[in-house]
Amino acid sequence: MHTTMWQFISEQISEHSGHLFVCQNRQPVAGGDTHQCAVIRDDSQRYFVKYRTLTSVDNTELDAEADGLKALANAACIRTPKVICYGVLEEEHQLHEYLVMQYLKLSQSASEDWLTCGKQLAHLHRTTSGPEYGWPRDNYIGRSVQVNTATDSWATFFAESRIGAMLELLARQGHVWCNIDVCTTQIYHFLQDYQPQPSLLHGDLWSGNLGFHHHQPVLFDPAVYFGDRETDVAMTELFGRLPDAFYEGYNAIWPLDEGYRSRRKLYQLYHILNHAVLFGGHYLQAAQDDIVQLNQQLL
Repeated sequence: MHTTMWQFISEQISEHSGHLFVCQNRQPVAGGDTHQCAVIRDDSQRYFVKYRTLTSVDNTELDAEADGLKALANAACIRTPKVICYGVLEEEHQLHEYLVMQYLKLSQSASEDWLTCGKQLAHLHRTTSGPEYGWPRDNYIGRSVQVNTATDSWATFFAESRIGAMLELLARQGHVWCNIDVCTTQIYHFLQDYQPQPSLLHGDLWSGNLGFHHHQPVLFDPAVYFGDRETDVAMTELFGRLPDAFYEGYNAIWPLDEGYRSRRKLYQLYHILNHAVLFGGHYLQAAQDDIVQLNQQLL
């Protein structure tokens, strides 16, 4: 984006924050696979900006992230970067979307910070309850669309909108490892007697999406929906487990159910399948192995 775009974004920040902001410095920072990131500042304020080029006004993604951050902020249990403004702009016949957030400098964490993080996540899960499983809109898990079709059955939601949806994406890429209908039916039967509270979830909870600001836990890059809290916890154990203090804190507030261990691998499968969709490579083999193993276990 060119200078005029940053001027426009500066004006939007001024309007939404109530404080005059004129971008004097822009520092690109490492971002995700789908967008670019920068820290912009003037003499006294800094903001974190995500932005990406759009092929059409219908393929926005950052609005879903803004929506998720606001939902987590409204729950008031664990800190998230405050959303300043979001918008779509046009420059030289090219559309861009942008999301401006509060800049929070992340710092090193101590064991007590992880304990606090676990407690706050448990509070989030315990004190929120949706009308059903899902979310009013689809959003994104990485670059993949996350299907959030609302239903009052957890077994139906997880079997179809989570595992089934990912298997369909893989099938479109030419990877078919099972009969999708049979597989989702097996998952439905496995979960059919289990109706957890529809808690507000971060949805993509791994170490890369949480940090600490002055020893306060901070969550970012959410893929929110209402679902089984165990899915958030299961993901924290997938790509390198979080420190033990996190789980101590969580269990101190809302101990995990005994059945969690029997469901954990199934819940992690969703993210393994998504990595296979997004990155291919060794994730394809891992996903295929997990599907074969799951089918054998659920027969």
